[in-house]
Amino acid sequence: MPKMTFIDADGNRKEVDAPVGLSVLEIAHKNGLDLEGACEGSLACSTCHVVVDEEWFGKLDEASEEEEDMLDLAFGLTHTSRLGCQIKMTDELDGLEVSIPSGTRNMLLD
Repeated sequence: MPKMTFIDADGNRKEVDAPVGLSVLEIAHKNGLDLEGACEGSLACSTCHVVVDEEWFGKLDEASEEEEDMLDLAFGLTHTSRLGCQIKMTDELDGLEVSIPSGTRNMLLD
């Protein structure tokens, strides 16, 4: 089974099983990690924003226009930012590393 690593805001790393077909958001929730996902993966918020390790960013499918629009609202946006709900795990992504930003911007609550 593929693995992936989440890195929290303090730099702590957690390697987890990453079943093929699940999103990074679903994998985080399955492993009790603090990745919000307020819209439950419906591409209506930016609270599952992750920063993809530079080495892995180019291996991902390109972000859709809808994802790009939501990323514009994300806290701590970087050039390798993606929404966790839009990254689906594949065998080719075995070893993927993502960082969870220190905060989120939930437009439903702001």
